[in-house]
Amino acid sequence: MAEQERMVEAVLFASAEPVSVAELEGRLPHGSDPAEALAHLRRRYEGRGVALVKVGDAYAFRTAPDLGHLMRRETVETRKLSRAAIETLAIVAYHQPVTRAEIEEIRGVAVSRGTVDQLMEMEWIRLGRRRMTPGRPVTFVVTETFLDHFGLESARDLPGIKELRAAGLLDSRPAPGLAAAKDDEDDGQIGQSELFED
Repeated sequence: MAEQERMVEAVLFASAEPVSVAELEGRLPHGSDPAEALAHLRRRYEGRGVALVKVGDAYAFRTAPDLGHLMRRETVETRKLSRAAIETLAIVAYHQPVTRAEIEEIRGVAVSRGTVDQLMEMEWIRLGRRRMTPGRPVTFVVTETFLDHFGLESARDLPGIKELRAAGLLDSRPAPGLAAAKDDEDDGQIGQSELFED
């Protein structure tokens, strides 16, 4: 097992992108157990300057969260997102899978092609499955690059309304029409799995 840990450690250390268990199985000798080696490595790196973290279905070494402030000088911000791009990204992250029409309905304005293209170019959103509704519109979902950038294991780890209010990022008043929306939720909704093709 010690030799398998060394091999997994080497692959993860040298990789610029998170590596999945399936990729590790393809690289390690036949009969190796990369999942067990990852569990051992994760324990070995607890409390160290770097940590082995899960990003979606893959693993990567990242700076320990409490030491992130030491890396601030190393960070180069290459581009600022426009307000429209930030709003679009937030809608995709919290409502995924979401269509362009749904994004426009939530924002109240049309979404320019450039905004979506910029987020796709940054690899923060990608095309999802098509909805099985008239016109079969394409949906958008966030990517593992987005999760990795924000230090999330999955989109379920995004802060909820209570956390956002506690941080002062949201009004403490309920959103307009929230009570009406709750009444409409029970009116015969179709199951999500029925809305998508396989």
